[in-house]
Amino acid sequence: MKQIKLFFEEMKQKKVAFIGVGVTNTDIIRLFLKKGINVTLLDKKQPEQLGDVYNELKDAGVVFRLGESYLDALEDFDVIFRSPGMYFNHPKLTEAREKGVAVTTEMEVFFELCPCKIYAVTGSDGKTTTTSVIAEFLSASGVTVHKGGNIGRALLPIIEDIKETDAAVVELSSFQLLSMRQSPDVAVITNIAPNHLDVHGTMDEYIAAKVNIIAHQNAFSKTVLNLDNELTNALSSQVRGTLVKFSRNNMPDRGAFLREDGMLCYNELGNVTPVMHMDDIRIPGMHNVENYLTAISAVWGEVSLDTITYVAKNFGGVEHRIEFVRETSDGVKWYNDSIATSPTRVLAGLNSFSQRLIVIMGGYDKKIPFEPMAETVCQKVKVMILMGVTASKIEAAVTGCSAYRDGYPMIIHAESMEDAVKKAQDISENGDIVTLSPACASFDLYPNFEVRGNHYKRLVKEL
Repeated sequence: MKQIKLFFEEMKQKKVAFIGVGVTNTDIIRLFLKKGINVTLLDKKQPEQLGDVYNELKDAGVVFRLGESYLDALEDFDVIFRSPGMYFNHPKLTEAREKGVAVTTEMEVFFELCPCKIYAVTGSDGKTTTTSVIAEFLSASGVTVHKGGNIGRALLPIIEDIKETDAAVVELSSFQLLSMRQSPDVAVITNIAPNHLDVHGTMDEYIAAKVNIIAHQNAFSKTVLNLDNELTNALSSQVRGTLVKFSRNNMPDRGAFLREDGMLCYNELGNVTPVMHMDDIRIPGMHNVENYLTAISAVWGEVSLDTITYVAKNFGGVEHRIEFVRETSDGVKWYNDSIATSPTRVLAGLNSFSQRLIVIMGGYDKKIPFEPMAETVCQKVKVMILMGVTASKIEAAVTGCSAYRDGYPMIIHAESMEDAVKKAQDISENGDIVTLSPACASFDLYPNFEVRGNHYKRLVKEL
């Protein structure tokens, strides 16, 4: 607690700025104001676009720099907190660092001040569900868990309430990890596949960001890697502490694996312990079996087998991840998989069902190829309803695939989410499954995938 108190005292002597009003920064700004720290908020939006939060923070004493020039003269500040969405290597931030400005994030400061054990999860796919399952395991074991990071909650605002005996379970994106120079006690990399190349520019930078989750660990740490993912498994030689792996296909020397009979087991250097059967896992899909293997590997030795099985049977999953929305009166089931912002996430969703689907796809262009999902789309999708700026790119990837046959899948274009849902309703029949599985980010039409998923769910519930 002394270190935390000292941090806030030091901040009182600094000129502090925050870039962006998002959920993360707004909660920290409120805390800083309570501590008597002067805060300037930098944002591209104008007051009327910021809405009620502008009035609240202005009345509380926040100074604003808004509009197109919001990143000018950053050298006026001693400390700048960037939001996860603000690219660390943005030219303006690089210039500020060269002039001696400290550029940091909420999560970087949290890692420095957190008094309890930290479990952190990153990866191209599966990180949110894996983070949530780890948190459920620990919580069901009686540990007070603080879940946050990229999963939607800032943890720095509650730093004074966290005890040494608690556990912090955080999801970390590549944008957060790019500038981090501290690693967690338990680091998990679910997998690595092309993603966010519109921002990172190169696959090398994207991988380097992910590696930061293990790069600063010590000999007493634990690292969990995916034995089945070549890019992830290749990081084994960089691990400083205990190396644990998980696999759906092979038995690792140390870690959780899926046995041929469907049992999830844990191997500890030849000592194999059966944990539970895959049918015990309530949330559907082989990718969720993999998420459980990952989470079991992260908490092995700290959580009982009974607790693991209890969570598996009762945990209903995370919103926007193959989330069942409703069954309409005509016998059509609707699912929301708005989190599927990449082709690999789409594949996981499609493979969770045994029948051919009606799928709504398309969105913001992250500059990643759609060809890797094309063959499975041809096999598992009977109707594609395409929307957004990537519609033509997805269509080209699917129709250019050797598995494509004219009309299989049928391809329809939609002008909006309203139009897409209406067309899905018109073409669907009793027994069909419709899922929103975009393969793209939402930024062409929505602030984030949650807003997109909630809009879709509202439209479906109004049918």
